[in-house]
Formats: sequence, structure tokens, C-alpha cells
Amino acid sequence: QVQLVESGGGLVQAGGSLRLSCAASGLTFSNYNMGWFRQAPGKEQELIAAISRSGGSTYYGDSVKGRFTISRDNAKNTVYLQMTDLKPDDSAAFYCAAKGTYNLLGTYNYWGQGTQVTVSS
Repeated sequence: QVQLVESGGGLVQAGGSLRLSCAASGLTFSNYNMGWFRQAPGKEQELIAAISRSGGSTYYGDSVKGRFTISRDNAKNTVYLQMTDLKPDDSAAFYCAAKGTYNLLGTYNYWGQGTQVTVSS
């Protein structure tokens, strides 16, 4: 069975940095595009970053461009999200997800359970 397990969330001050990790198992990791989503209470789910199978293409939501960096290590079946200059509005549950088609946008097939990020002012 496919499992995606996020880690690295926590409490951080505004302006600080945090690195999220997502370890994948049960799938051929290098065959999947990977994405990071976030959802705060009362807000819609938002795709904030995505990366292609080999890491050659990336996508970032406008709200995080220049602050967040997505990367992957296919040898470790892991995708990362390096977050810098964090803002209180970044506070949300962060989820990683896997997508088995070429497009970085659209429906993702598999999802992790999420990790909470809270940014204090």
C-alpha cells in the first residue's frame, strides 16, 4: 500500500525557517510528481509547490514564491519543502501528495496525513 508520511512541522516565529520532509513507500517514487498542499481552518486547500519526477520542473504558488523551495531525493524516496521567511498566514496543515501523470497541477492520487505548521508573530 502507498504511504506518504510527513514530518518536520512545528511552531516557529515569523521570519524563521522550517524544513518539511515526506517519506514515500509502496510506490515507484521516481514515477510520480510530488506536491505540497496546505490548508488552514476555514480556508481552501492550496497547492503551494510541486516537483516533477526527476526534479527538473517545479511549480510554486504565488504566495510562497521566493520563500519556499521544493526538492526531492529519489534515492531516499523523499520530497522536501524548505520554508524560509515564514509568516503567520503560512500557518496550516501541510500535506504531501503524489501524482502519476505528467502535469504538476490537477488531481493528486495519494496523500499523507499532514503535519502542522504554526507561525507566531
